[in-house]
Amino acid sequence: MPVIAMTQEMASLGKDVALGVCEELGLQQVRHEVGDTVAGKMQVKKSLIRRIREGKASKIEKWSADEKTISIFTADEIYELALKGNVLIRGWGATLLLHPVPHIPCVQVSAPLELRVKRLMERLETDDEALARREIEVDDAARAARMGESFKVEWGDPTLYDLTLNSERIPIPDCVDMVVRLAKSAAFQETPASRRKLADLALQAKARAALRADARTSDVDIVIEVIDGRVNLRGIVANEKERERVHAVITGLPGSSGLDDHLRTMAGGLYRFPSQVKDKG
Repeated sequence: MPVIAMTQEMASLGKDVALGVCEELGLQQVRHEVGDTVAGKMQVKKSLIRRIREGKASKIEKWSADEKTISIFTADEIYELALKGNVLIRGWGATLLLHPVPHIPCVQVSAPLELRVKRLMERLETDDEALARREIEVDDAARAARMGESFKVEWGDPTLYDLTLNSERIPIPDCVDMVVRLAKSAAFQETPASRRKLADLALQAKARAALRADARTSDVDIVIEVIDGRVNLRGIVANEKERERVHAVITGLPGSSGLDDHLRTMAGGLYRFPSQVKDKG
């Protein structure tokens, strides 16, 4: 069940490449649907999620939908789609979220700024070059900021992708052919190990989303790791009651083979790190 993650610069013709790849491989293309699902989980307008991601939301709007929650629910949806397979996921951080999975090709479509400005002017049917340039600059800045804040990476790093396509020099049909050949290559075929890696990442994202969605644990900030289906919890919770709430939310999640609790409690006072505990012997 092929899965492809793709990102694009505005007006780079990434949409055309994605459509061609989906036709060739019989894949479902998903883009805005991710945001729609996230908006539903957060009970906010779909347009608000898009404005926040595009860097166009006001400060007041950002207060009603914090970006960390958006990131948590987005990751949950991306991994869920990848588990189902037969999909090309365009945007929404999919190339970064899925890059650790060996069988999923991560593709970037780009083009020089001046060409993108020209293409956007044609798309908008305007001769206002300043307007088109401003739209692209705002989008590029928002994309770079999201990648830096959410993934601690730089937007222009070529090692984030398995294939980068310059649509100025490579015709769209050739771009499509290159992506298709990459997806069919031996290096990107699913194996039991790569499937397990994807399942672990999906379960990790599911656990984080479950904690954030439940009013009892929405403010809990702990580290969640999953290895071979086993959920490991690390960090600090307020007390035993909060620990029990975390267990209640995470225990029994689909795909989990067990829970290892390494949480520590503040026990009603300031937490002391091991180095701060005096040797009483």
